[in-house]
Amino acid sequence: MMLKSVKESLKSLGSKCVQKKMDQSVNGVQCSNCNEVCLELSNNDQYCEREDGNKTADEAEPNSSFAHSVINMVGMLTGLGQLSAAYAVEEGGWACAIIFLLGLAITCAYSCRLLGKCMTKNPKLQSYADIGEQAFGKKGRIVASTLIYAEIFMALVSYTISLHDNLFTVFMGSHHLNHLRLPKLLSPSQLLTVLAVLIALPSLWLTDLSSISFLSSAGVLMSLVIFLSVAVTPIFGGVKVNRHIPVLQIHNVPSVSGLFIYGFGGHVVFPNLHKSMKDPSKFTKVIIVSFSIATLLFTALGFMGAKMFGPQVKSQITLSMPENFIVTKIAVWATVITPMTKYALEFAPFAIQLQQRLPNSMSHRSKMVIRGTVGSVLLLVILALALSVPYFEDVLSLTGSLLTVFISLIFPCAFYVKICWGQISNTLLVFNFCLIALGLVLGVMGAISSSTSLLNNLNAHR
Repeated sequence: MMLKSVKESLKSLGSKCVQKKMDQSVNGVQCSNCNEVCLELSNNDQYCEREDGNKTADEAEPNSSFAHSVINMVGMLTGLGQLSAAYAVEEGGWACAIIFLLGLAITCAYSCRLLGKCMTKNPKLQSYADIGEQAFGKKGRIVASTLIYAEIFMALVSYTISLHDNLFTVFMGSHHLNHLRLPKLLSPSQLLTVLAVLIALPSLWLTDLSSISFLSSAGVLMSLVIFLSVAVTPIFGGVKVNRHIPVLQIHNVPSVSGLFIYGFGGHVVFPNLHKSMKDPSKFTKVIIVSFSIATLLFTALGFMGAKMFGPQVKSQITLSMPENFIVTKIAVWATVITPMTKYALEFAPFAIQLQQRLPNSMSHRSKMVIRGTVGSVLLLVILALALSVPYFEDVLSLTGSLLTVFISLIFPCAFYVKICWGQISNTLLVFNFCLIALGLVLGVMGAISSSTSLLNNLNAHR
């Protein structure tokens, strides 16, 4: 979900820097030594990175059509959530799944619309963090940015856990792997994960983001491959779609709520998407179409997986598919490749902000070394955390309950109420406060349940 955020975030950064450059020009300030490295995105937009850490760009005209915006938004809404959809349906029951899928689709679509209204009210706003600052000042920006980066970090931990689980499936039964003599600290699957992350590590040192922007499209393509692989499994894999799905397992509702919430995240990027549209008045239609498609995708994948595998369904649908089946191998390899396409793109917004805050007196080379070193250290921390806490469903649910529920539901409602205070009806005011309260309840319940489950799993495997 977060992949598409990179291109939109870069455009937002570029637009702000253009304004800054224009302001400097008005004040008679001129730059010297402005050595620029222009990074061209796939949609022909450009922004430039300067050695002094600032950004300049020709402010791109909004050029996203309705169809392009829908594709981008659907791409943002798909990702890790689809891997756990079947598990969430089976664990919570079909009644719980329907309530959460429809309820969260409607409420998260509504909160997305609120972000669009905030953007319309103040056309100068460029990003999610800008809206937070408009509503609550600098503290609002700091809190919003902190949660954004925390969600990115936790998403990468979840992707690395997924990489670990699926790599083991790919090489399970390998004669050479089974006869390797490994240090006691590392299992074969952990060693494979370390090697895969080390292979991806050099991508964090890339400064020309145009060379890695294609990874966003690759991630969406891998999601489509996984869905199609699951869809054809009953036809070619000999799996019958006849398992019974419980009506409601009330004791599991708190734990699966975070999984469902995470599946409808992506609000960090929606303001940028609104800004890039040729006709922002169609933003509401984009939301309706995109959330409808995403809901159908999650529902189909969730119920299809639960009906095929029943209680044996794993937290990642690819781990439940028949062994020695060519479609399974395709799906598992797609799941393995996906995390390796994430690291550089997910780290890019943080890297740009880091470089902007370094002293201007530092050389370009020194900034690149710091940028790459920090990225490498963070990735190794993510790797260590993923190998120490290899419980995909618990980590993903905790992320959804602690972070995504704030970014996708609570904050948009709070931003809208604060910015438009005195201009909205009492009924709408009460409705938004109810959504904030609902988000807090889901977040607290989900965080307690998932963290308890995580601790129990850690204690059981000591």
